[in-house]
Amino acid sequence: MWNNKLNLFSFYTSLVAVLIMIVEAGFFKEFLYRSQIIYFYDFSFILTLFNIFYYNFYKKSNTTKKIWPLEIIVTASIVVYYLARFEYNFFETRTFQFFNLRLLYVLIILCFVRDFSSLHINFKRTFINPPQLFILSFLTIILIGSALLMMPNATVNGIKPLDALFTATSAVCVTGLIVLDTSKDFTLFGKIIIISLIQIGGLGIMTFASYFSYFFRGGASYENQLSLGEMTSSDKLGEVFNTLKRIIIITIVIEALGAIVIFSNLDLSLLDGSINKGIFFSIFHSISAFCNAGFSTLSGNLYEPGYQFNYGLHLTVASLFIFGGLGFPIVYNVYKYVKHMVKILFLSSFTREKFHYTPWVMNLNSRIILATTFVLLFFGTAIIYFFEYDGALKQHSTFGAIVEAFFISANNRTAGFNTIDVATISAPTIMICMFLMWIGASPASTGGGIKTSTFAIAALNIFSLAKGKKRTEIFRREIGEHSIRRAFSIIALSLIVVGFGIFLLVIVEPKKDLMSLAFEAFSAYSTVGLSLNITPILSPAGKAIIIAIMFVGRVSMFSILIAVMKREKYYNYRYPKEEILIN
Repeated sequence: MWNNKLNLFSFYTSLVAVLIMIVEAGFFKEFLYRSQIIYFYDFSFILTLFNIFYYNFYKKSNTTKKIWPLEIIVTASIVVYYLARFEYNFFETRTFQFFNLRLLYVLIILCFVRDFSSLHINFKRTFINPPQLFILSFLTIILIGSALLMMPNATVNGIKPLDALFTATSAVCVTGLIVLDTSKDFTLFGKIIIISLIQIGGLGIMTFASYFSYFFRGGASYENQLSLGEMTSSDKLGEVFNTLKRIIIITIVIEALGAIVIFSNLDLSLLDGSINKGIFFSIFHSISAFCNAGFSTLSGNLYEPGYQFNYGLHLTVASLFIFGGLGFPIVYNVYKYVKHMVKILFLSSFTREKFHYTPWVMNLNSRIILATTFVLLFFGTAIIYFFEYDGALKQHSTFGAIVEAFFISANNRTAGFNTIDVATISAPTIMICMFLMWIGASPASTGGGIKTSTFAIAALNIFSLAKGKKRTEIFRREIGEHSIRRAFSIIALSLIVVGFGIFLLVIVEPKKDLMSLAFEAFSAYSTVGLSLNITPILSPAGKAIIIAIMFVGRVSMFSILIAVMKREKYYNYRYPKEEILIN
């Protein structure tokens, strides 16, 4: 009981510290030193530190002592912070502005995350189901993000509430459609808010909260594991938190490597020769690419002069959003397969140890998704190259045109970066782009669309019916009837949402071209972020419609239906079957 009260008090103290930090950063032009605020931060840090030691040493005095890694990080950060204060004359020198202030803000966030994770949150399935929790978490962070973007220091000339809501929705739903210039209209603070919303939206709020909660406490309730099992698509209950851990680790590693490669491909002279600007550019674009968001700190996106022909940068960004669009289960399964093959090669070449064959290391889900992704990338690249070689790609060399055709093919399925002027592409290419956008990325990924597996299952089922087969089979496996029914339901719902969205856009935007509005609707639903240059000039009603389409596309209409509809009880009887006349 005492420990719960201490956790709660520490959490509220950290929450107040975070709110004060946001007010300081969002409403004042520079940090205003006030001893009362510094003392309150000190109190918050000491309380968090006391909570950590109480939980790990006093409370566990009769049990095995085990300090969790993130608690070690928080403790070490507090120690480093106070050493910096003593070493660099915290109160009087300019070092406070350039070092201690940044460390202070990072430490406040770390303490808040730790204290939030120490709370015993129980997602009771009797009150709220996983789809409801998923939808409400996204809606909440969108509203919070909108409020943060409306703070004076987030923008250069202020922002309207609707535009703030649009930008926050686009960031959290990792879409990339913008009504303001991210480069010119948002300050550094505003850009940090945007990239934070992208990271949170890309990984999912519950992934963060649940993983950190487990990582600090070392366990979770049975109800939590059931809920998280559905949200993380984990087949085995015991692997739920291992899956969350892998998601965090894979994301951090890929984004870090991506940022390093992007930085190595940069011409710093385009960024005033500033290494700090180059680092921020690299981190921002790495996160935006891996999360398939399509946001850029450049006014012209990657079509900006100086970046337009940087093929190394383009291929790096493309690799990041392809990895992000594959989905965490697929990336991890491919890692296991490569590890398995390397082990076979090593054992057969350098040792006499007999290797035991393991069947189906690469599971059926991964095989279908990888095959579908490869086919879409190959044919998309070929078709776009064919139609645009003398059009939008004519400024590039043959090699450059192939690279850009590949980039566009992958980009249109969920990312939203621009390396060409989208408004200049031909009508046939626009149709191909909308088709690719509609399919989107893969399940359990940062991308949108109906998903590659949905499209593959539907296509396989159609071919099976055409051949007169009663079963849908591939790779010597039969696809379950439930998966087929779910795939066609998702396809039907997507067409209904996009069609209804286009219908409403045509009504509220009568002066705009139908093709442009349809392109906008597909882009919003599939969280792609490409536009035929009409997003900034949409009417308020048009922006509201796009916001709704982005949100529905991110959380999926199927999840919304599950969240709002009452589950039917299963009864152990079946009615007589009858065939219905079709076609």
